[in-house]
Amino acid sequence: MAVEFCGLRLKNPFLLASAPPTTTGEMIARAFDQGWAGAVTKSLKLDSLAIEDVTPRLAVLRDNRNRIVAMGNIELITRRPLAVWIEELKTLKKSYPDRILIASMMALSVKEDWQELTVRLQDHVDALELNFSCPHGMPEHGMGMAVGQDPSITGMITAWVKEVARVPVIVKLTPNVADIVPVARAARDAGADALTAVNTVASLVGVDLETLDPLPAVAGRGTWAGLSGPAIKPVGLRCVAQVAQATGGPVLGVGGISSWRDAAEYMAVGARAVQVGTAVMLKGYGIVGALGEGLAGYLAEKGFASAGDLVGRALPRLGAHDDLSRTSRVVFRIDPETCNRCQACVTACRDGAYQAISGEKGAVPVIAADRCDGCSLCSHVCPVPGCIAPRPVSA
Repeated sequence: MAVEFCGLRLKNPFLLASAPPTTTGEMIARAFDQGWAGAVTKSLKLDSLAIEDVTPRLAVLRDNRNRIVAMGNIELITRRPLAVWIEELKTLKKSYPDRILIASMMALSVKEDWQELTVRLQDHVDALELNFSCPHGMPEHGMGMAVGQDPSITGMITAWVKEVARVPVIVKLTPNVADIVPVARAARDAGADALTAVNTVASLVGVDLETLDPLPAVAGRGTWAGLSGPAIKPVGLRCVAQVAQATGGPVLGVGGISSWRDAAEYMAVGARAVQVGTAVMLKGYGIVGALGEGLAGYLAEKGFASAGDLVGRALPRLGAHDDLSRTSRVVFRIDPETCNRCQACVTACRDGAYQAISGEKGAVPVIAADRCDGCSLCSHVCPVPGCIAPRPVSA
């Protein structure tokens, strides 16, 4: 399960993301005791940068079964003194020499500030992660996402840090751009050793319809939040794949990872390792056990000699829409033995597709092959796994 990243050996591919679960050294230590291979600290700063959080600062999006599928946060970077952090980092490195400790950093676009942070932190960590991607609060002051949306500023600050850095420098990218590739290339061209993709998605989680307050509401007012959790995984996967294809360099994947399957998907599109945040906030540090066991089982089942062998395996199959086959055609078929006769496919095809499915209450629906356009909507609304499946047809 060990993987290599920027010359560092991780005992497994699972790291804590820079988020509330890495708010203090004591919290990170408890996570290491549970089996996490590494952690990225909450974003650190110079003491001259004043930070004050509001309350409350979280809101969630739930599905119709009341499960949390996304979380929006407006929490800012660390409020704790840098000297306190440095002492805790020293203790962590002494107590857990086999774990990877990465310091997340943020500063104003001032060369001296970035270089001071780098010099003061690098002797106590294994790598530095530059937060160019926080989408709330900090961009109003020219930090976070305001940096990561501009390739030239991204490259400039990365180069400042690389001038004095003696440890690997990782740039954390924002998904809140029209095209992530130019920013990724700017960071790499400026010397970034690796990239993290991605930070949270700029969002408005919701509105309280009783009070009409945007959520999370702070004394009746709201602001844009950073969205995380399962709902953003498709965005994260796309960004990791694009960055891996465009740069060829090492990437850490983050965004909506809550199971070993999620981690495996990120690795398949190019992530050398993954970071987890929201899932830990909801379920605790102990989830790392199931993540590791599940991924190890999958690797063994598929015959991969190591976790690293999975990295990038799906990338050769990703490309432009114009490259997709126009000769490979499928239609769908309903298995009468497993069909529960709910008619969900009939409704979906009638009002959302090509009116190819007919059926009466209590009967197994029938798909007219000459009308089926192969879109696959029916298979997704069917509540019975595998009941509706594709079959190939001639072009």
